[in-house]
Amino acid sequence: MADDSRDNLGEIRFFRDLGIREIYVSVSASPAPATAPVPPARRAPPAPGGSDAVPTDAAARPVVPADFPTLDALAEFAAGCPRCKLSSKRTHLVFGQGNARAALMFVGEAPGADEDARGLAFVGRAGQLLTKIIEAIGLSRDDVFIANVLKCRPPDNRNPEPDEVAACLPYLREQIRLIAPRIIVTLGTFATQAILENGDSIGRLRGRFHPLGPVRVMPTYHPAFLLRSPERKKDVWEDMKKVRDALLE
Repeated sequence: MADDSRDNLGEIRFFRDLGIREIYVSVSASPAPATAPVPPARRAPPAPGGSDAVPTDAAARPVVPADFPTLDALAEFAAGCPRCKLSSKRTHLVFGQGNARAALMFVGEAPGADEDARGLAFVGRAGQLLTKIIEAIGLSRDDVFIANVLKCRPPDNRNPEPDEVAACLPYLREQIRLIAPRIIVTLGTFATQAILENGDSIGRLRGRFHPLGPVRVMPTYHPAFLLRSPERKKDVWEDMKKVRDALLE
């Protein structure tokens, strides 16, 4: 019982920090078969001839075909991807993980050091905060799918470059098609701008849903930003309440 009490107190403190002032009933995403996480793809093999060099001719890079039958098939194809200069620098390709039929999908910017080491999305400090945000709307990480725009870590966690985003977007778009979420939460500026093809700031775009075909997109702040600016947690909570309510519709 003592452990349960400590857990409850910790949860209450987190809710308080997010600015929560109400009690609500836990919800779950629309019924979907739980699936095992997509296994992390190992580092791509060297290019023919024993070189790790990335092809400079765009025509020599493999095109991402449409209409993959499953996420596993897409992950297997992505494992050997040399579409941009990041592929030769990674430890693991970070494809993403979670429920392959999730009603709710989270998309961040790019893997960090922890994610590159483990081959899983959002497992560092920002990932721990994302887990709490997901739990605050009555879900778990097993209920959602979590991915990034870039599947490889940029050196020193620098911002994604336009050619890297362009190279990885076909993978993300195919993930969205296969998962068919009802709602996508974009985390931070780069993910939001890449998915919505909108150059406005995250501050201007957050707080309301944006259409992406049949999918509704809710931009919000990245958990890493919240670690630096905890006063913005209340804004994320307002965004996530709208997501929670939309899942009940």
